[in-house]
Amino acid sequence: MKYLNHITEAIGNTPLVKLNSVAKETKATILAKVEYLNPGNSVKDRMAIRMIEDAEKAGILKPGGTIIEGTSGNTGMGLALAAIAKGYKCIFTLSDKQSKEKMDILRAVGAEVIVCPTNVAPEHPDSYYSVAKRLNQEIPNSFYPNQYDNLSNWQAHYESTGPEIWEQSGGKVTHFITGVGTGGTVTGISKYLKEKNPAVQTIGIDTYGSVFKKYKETGIFDENEIYSYATEGIGEDILPKNVDFDLIDQFIKVTDKDGAVMTRRLAKEEGLFVGWSSGTAVFGALEYARENNLTENDVIVVLLPDHGTRYLAKIYNDDWMRSQGYIN
Repeated sequence: MKYLNHITEAIGNTPLVKLNSVAKETKATILAKVEYLNPGNSVKDRMAIRMIEDAEKAGILKPGGTIIEGTSGNTGMGLALAAIAKGYKCIFTLSDKQSKEKMDILRAVGAEVIVCPTNVAPEHPDSYYSVAKRLNQEIPNSFYPNQYDNLSNWQAHYESTGPEIWEQSGGKVTHFITGVGTGGTVTGISKYLKEKNPAVQTIGIDTYGSVFKKYKETGIFDENEIYSYATEGIGEDILPKNVDFDLIDQFIKVTDKDGAVMTRRLAKEEGLFVGWSSGTAVFGALEYARENNLTENDVIVVLLPDHGTRYLAKIYNDDWMRSQGYIN
């Protein structure tokens, strides 16, 4: 008999899928790493299980413990699946800009969800970062993974996602493009690919309202760059330890609208029912290909982080899209 002992054993080995319709204007081959085919429907499954297993080995997370994390939703899902397999409780803090679907999904898998305001500074006591840290201090036998600064995050991608991309592309990948949030995905994959071929270019996709692009270009953390934006899961108002700027060759910013419209196109034209930041990453990849006149010798791998079911009330709701001015 062939079976898995638990759903977490299904994590990884997601396919590369060629983009056709949306990429017809470029000569480059654009391959999507479809991470919603992980069991928790996102790339975050990979690092979630790694953070828990590393904490167990270090004796930080003990039987019957509680996992407490600030999340935009997807890391919470990955942690919840691992917690179910291993017998832990979960409490997650989310900002109120996250989709209702994400909150409902986390509750469905047994997590307690605490919603925090978006428009407060990270150090504010009501921010989802601060609330998670406080609960960790107050609740006995609890573990705060802190996906932003926990280096198990990037190591998970160095050991799994990076090698998968290299092998699946036959070592022909020339550019790796992904949205940047906690930084684990971009750092782990980029480190692996550049060790295999230093010529591989890594392009980070940022959003307006985030500090990454300017910090990469100037070394300045400019608080004037920070303002509220709608895209979920990428961009930050902090500098996570998992972001290794030396491994990122360039950042491209993409607007909320451009990312949202491309997300809808991926569903309609490619059959890829993906989340908002996936559209953002593909839009940025196409911009990069056009601006740099990429040729048929170039192979772009763009990572699609999560599934469209997280965004049914937003991206895939025509009334909401019209209310934002994204479609007519």
